[in-house]
Order: sequence, then C-alpha cells, then structure tokens
Amino acid sequence: MKTRELYNRTVGRFHREGIVEAATEAELLLRYFLDLDRVGLFLDQQQLTDAELEKFEKLVRRRLAREPLSYIVGEQEFWSLSFEVAADVLIPRPETELLIENVLELIEAPHDFTGRILDLGTGSGIIAVVLALELPLAEVVAVDRSEQALAVAARNLKRYGVTDRVALVKGDWFSPLRPALKFDFIVSNPPYVSDRLRSSLQPELKFEPESALYAGVDGMAAYRRIIPSSRPYLKSNGYLLLEIGYDQETKIQDLFTDIAGLQLVGIRKDYNDLPRVASAKVIDAMPDGR
Repeated sequence: MKTRELYNRTVGRFHREGIVEAATEAELLLRYFLDLDRVGLFLDQQQLTDAELEKFEKLVRRRLAREPLSYIVGEQEFWSLSFEVAADVLIPRPETELLIENVLELIEAPHDFTGRILDLGTGSGIIAVVLALELPLAEVVAVDRSEQALAVAARNLKRYGVTDRVALVKGDWFSPLRPALKFDFIVSNPPYVSDRLRSSLQPELKFEPESALYAGVDGMAAYRRIIPSSRPYLKSNGYLLLEIGYDQETKIQDLFTDIAGLQLVGIRKDYNDLPRVASAKVIDAMPDGR
C-alpha cells in the first residue's frame, strides 16, 4: 500500500468512528510515523512494507480506542511551539494561551521585566517555559505535586534553554514555598472540571490524569485553596491570574468577596465568548509594608 492510499484509508476509519478532525489527525499520525513534513507526506508515494503497515496499524488502533493523538505522538503544539506531553500531564489547550496573554499585557516592557512569577500546577511546564521565553529577565518558579509531571516539565525546560531561569519545585500548591517568598504574578491553570460531568465528557479525557482535570463536585476545590492563600505570596501591586471553567464566573466572583487585600479586577472571555481567565490585583500592603 502506498502512502496516499494509507492516508485516505485512515481518514475514512477515523471519520466513521466519530473523530472530529479525521483528516488532520490522520495526516499528523502518518507524518509522525514516517518522519515527514506536510509537503513531504503528500509528495511521498513510497510503497510501505507489511511490517510498516503493521506498526502503523497499532498506532491507528490506539487512536480508535480514543487515546489522544498528542499522547500517541508525544507532542502538542502550544504558543506556536512544540512541547513534550505524556500520560502524566494534561494536554495543553489553546484557551490557556489567554492566561499568558493576560500576563504579558500587564507588563509594560516585557523584555525589561525582572520580576518573579509563580506557576502553580505546572504540569508539562508550558506556561513556565513560554513566560520565561517571553520575559527573558524574569525568574519563574513552577510547582507541581506530581514527580512524573515535573520530569516532563524538566525536559521541556531543557528543550527551550530556560533551565537557568525556571525552578521546578515538588509540592502541593503553596506548601513547599517559604512564607517570605514574594511574586509579581501568580498564575495557574488548575483542575476545574466537576466530578459530576465525568460521564458526559469526551472519551479522550479518560486518558488524561484525573488530578489535573477534576476538582470536586462543583469543580471549585482548587480555587478554594489557591485564592485564599495567594495574598501573602504576592508583592504590592501583584496579580493573581487563573484559568477558569466556562460556568464558574459567578462562583469565582463569590470567592473573592471575602479575600482581604486582593480584588477581582476582571474575567476575560475566550474565543468562544466564554469566561476563561480571572484576574485579581493586590489592593493593600501586608502589615510589614510589602
């Protein structure tokens, strides 16, 4: 069987099984398997051997079992960069780019910014890496409780040459940090899916780590820990930015009503006009003047 014929057959199989972007996924899977770029794939008309077809069939069956393509190929694009992903980390979503955009919009001169940023629940390290690249003089601390996730993050840091400016720390939210450590920004894309939605979600999600997705019966468990604890770790005029679920705007607003010294200043909508990033700012100094 030749390359083009195999591509067409794979598109048909993916389509019949309800994979939404069947053509794109078939192309990416075949490019990964043959190590070709897009032009090379469609110009290539080599005859695949039976052994090659058998190997490729194993990959196709994994995708038909609804294992995410990103886990099969071990890569996911984010911020126009390619990052390593594995079953130990959440697959980056395009919406999370809004979180990074918000941070950059709040910094007048990104290339001159010498502040400190905390990334809570870093996972594959994508937020920490991108911020380190966009803010070349900044210091980033990235925390995650999963040793396996931190191993993936470490490889992504090394890939983009930011290991000297991003510190990976193992622990649960703020617990491994010294109380005296202060940040200009705290950012997080925490788990925020309600446990009650498990049965109604797309089958691919069963392959992603539950601890990175689900956050109690209403999806708010992580926010109830992060928001009340964040103020002591923020500098004067510092910001807390959180990715949120599309249906959590009111609950997020309610959480901030009881947080002294930290005021919710906006909730940004995503490209589908849904609430996606909550931003809060320090509005008073700590007792010691910070």
